[in-house]
Amino acid sequence: MEGRAAALGAGTVLNALATGTGAAFGIDVETRATVELDPAADRVEGAIAEDADADTDLIERCVALATERWGDGEGGTVRTDSDVPLAAGLKSSSAAANATVLATCDALGLAVGDDPDDPAVDVTRLAACRLGVRAAREAGVTVTGAFDDATASMLGGVTVTDNDADELRVREPVDWDVLVWTPPERAYSADADVARCEAVAPMADLVADLALDGRYGEAMTVNGLAFSAALGFDADPAVEAMPHATAVSLSGTGPSVVAVADPDDPETDLDAVADAWRDRPGTLRRTTTRNDGAAVE
Repeated sequence: MEGRAAALGAGTVLNALATGTGAAFGIDVETRATVELDPAADRVEGAIAEDADADTDLIERCVALATERWGDGEGGTVRTDSDVPLAAGLKSSSAAANATVLATCDALGLAVGDDPDDPAVDVTRLAACRLGVRAAREAGVTVTGAFDDATASMLGGVTVTDNDADELRVREPVDWDVLVWTPPERAYSADADVARCEAVAPMADLVADLALDGRYGEAMTVNGLAFSAALGFDADPAVEAMPHATAVSLSGTGPSVVAVADPDDPETDLDAVADAWRDRPGTLRRTTTRNDGAAVE
């Protein structure tokens, strides 16, 4: 009983830590999961290819919850490998959870789709996403549940969510070129200063209004300035990108900064942003948005 699946990383439009409303968008970096179920096993053992010492509680919990809900409580093994750097603000936990839940469904022989009324669909991607969010809360890797990050990773496009109610408010395709700068340091979402984030709630409300109005680029840039200040990150990379990008923001709780450009807008130039960021320590990655989301492989 083996299953495989892949899920997307994502960038931030609105950090949900201030008000519970969040927004994110899927990008073309993936986490892949392989799940092998054994009806005779009484536990799940996990491994993360990029870091043998990394905490595997989240992916193990995803398998356990999925087999408890849709199977017969089978144990087994789960292994992830990823292009999404850990603890960099690019939704590595959401991608790992989504990929693991879908891979478990695949191992159980369940058909995954989006239409809950389709008799051929055993599990919807939204239901799988919510189960991964539950696992993330139980594993303690998130403060808000990160339903915004999880839906962007699972469904693709831009999603706007109520993270307190795990409610999807908006999902819309978006086509951007993407440049990511990831500094060497790491920032874990569960360690974020929630009180500092709540202090910028009025700005977060403004960002939410912009996002709900479809003004994702403006929302993203305002979010980046507000949360860089709240979380103690330098806003200089964002300021350097602004003349050349459609939008730029601190992603999640950092440390990555993500700039996006509308490929049809001649005023944007991510090469110029890359030139501005090139001497900063860390890595640069060029990619694009994706609107298809996670899938069984």
